[in-house]
Amino acid sequence: MTSIETDICIIGAGSGGLPIAAAAAQMGARVVLVEGGEMGGDCLNAGCVPSKALIAAAKHAHAMTTGAPFGIAPVVPEVDFGAVKDHVARVISTIAPLDSQQRFEALGVRVIRAYGKFISPTALEAGGFTIRARRFVVATGSRPFVPPIPGVETVPYLTNETIFAQRERPEHLIVIGGGPIGIEMAQAHRRLGSAVTVIEGVKALGRDDPEMAAVVLDALRAEGVAIIEGAPVVRLAGGPGAIAVELGDGRVVNGSHLLMAVGRVVALERLNLQAAGVAFSRRGVTVGADLRSSNRRVYAVGDAAGGLQFTHVASYHAGVVVRSMLVGLPSKAVTRHIPWVTYSDPELAQVGLTEAEARAAHGAALTVLRHEFAHNDRAQAEGATRGLIKVMVVRGRPVGVSMAGVQAGELIGLWALVIAARLKIGSIAGMVLPYPTLGEVSKRAAGAYFSPKLFASPVVKWVVRLVQRLLP
Repeated sequence: MTSIETDICIIGAGSGGLPIAAAAAQMGARVVLVEGGEMGGDCLNAGCVPSKALIAAAKHAHAMTTGAPFGIAPVVPEVDFGAVKDHVARVISTIAPLDSQQRFEALGVRVIRAYGKFISPTALEAGGFTIRARRFVVATGSRPFVPPIPGVETVPYLTNETIFAQRERPEHLIVIGGGPIGIEMAQAHRRLGSAVTVIEGVKALGRDDPEMAAVVLDALRAEGVAIIEGAPVVRLAGGPGAIAVELGDGRVVNGSHLLMAVGRVVALERLNLQAAGVAFSRRGVTVGADLRSSNRRVYAVGDAAGGLQFTHVASYHAGVVVRSMLVGLPSKAVTRHIPWVTYSDPELAQVGLTEAEARAAHGAALTVLRHEFAHNDRAQAEGATRGLIKVMVVRGRPVGVSMAGVQAGELIGLWALVIAARLKIGSIAGMVLPYPTLGEVSKRAAGAYFSPKLFASPVVKWVVRLVQRLLP
């Protein structure tokens, strides 16, 4: 074994590890980056990037069928499914150089393309090297969870890691799992011409506000996606092109392809964390708010840290660790300002507390503001009136926002800033926005906080009448 001495060793070249490596190298630290899979991790190669590229293609196909209300004759699109996947591949290859080994080596990072495992609290073994570092960062991400359903060992199935290589359009795609990944892939494939059935054991989009989730699920059903809820899968059978999924109530759903989208499991099994004295569980590495593990030399970020499993959380964690590890500033990760989005049509977005969570936490102190997209002039012009926003306010400050509607993923960013900066609701109500824009949905919702005080108060009306008499 060749020995390497370094300041920082990062395990995983994905959304958490790469920004730490770039920042550390450019700030003068010696950095070793260990990656056994593809540079860029899941987000670039099998997650955020390919899924959004596929969704974009599906959106174009759908637009060809929905022009009648605008005076545009609908046509049935001719979908070249292989060419759609070429588009997905082009998007990945365009972005890939930013995450490439060559780029990071040019920044001064030593990149070792191998899986690593700890051999002591201060050393990692990877690719024939023994790496001794002052600090380690576990940024290994997660992988699709495949539940132990009877028959799964013999039935062919897809996951997010394999579905984007599928070049033939599924005749009937069965999706097990009604979370964001399952819903996004279900709608995209339906729009590209596949029959689609989603099977969810409990409640589809169950972690989101039920009222918002209903907006999205109703839209998918209107497009022809079959969504079966409260139906656990008890058995799988069949072979290529002929899959049978048996449900707990005895029903059998038949399809040509099967997508497993039931969640993700943290990828820690190769690391031999016991040798490093790092405590962990099925959820991930056990860390404090500073993202340090039970071994003070070892940090964990992103999915490996056992919290919210989003690319932007990994990037946020990277900033927390950089401040702490490189410049010695106290830095802690919080979650109250972290947004998440399901990129369906309409989109579903959340930041902070849902209404149910806010009521449980704040009781009578909570005010819930609502505004429908149907009351927004730009949404009317676009024919995109489905959806609403709910803002949860406590003592004048928003503590959570739920939104379902066109471009909700873009609109939620404003509210993430509001909650992060602890701004008052008046900051949003007082904004001047260009007209007509979808952003007015947020402004109108915020304005509803003051409307009862201004328009229903006898005191305000008395003051206004008095001023009118006194003014010259």
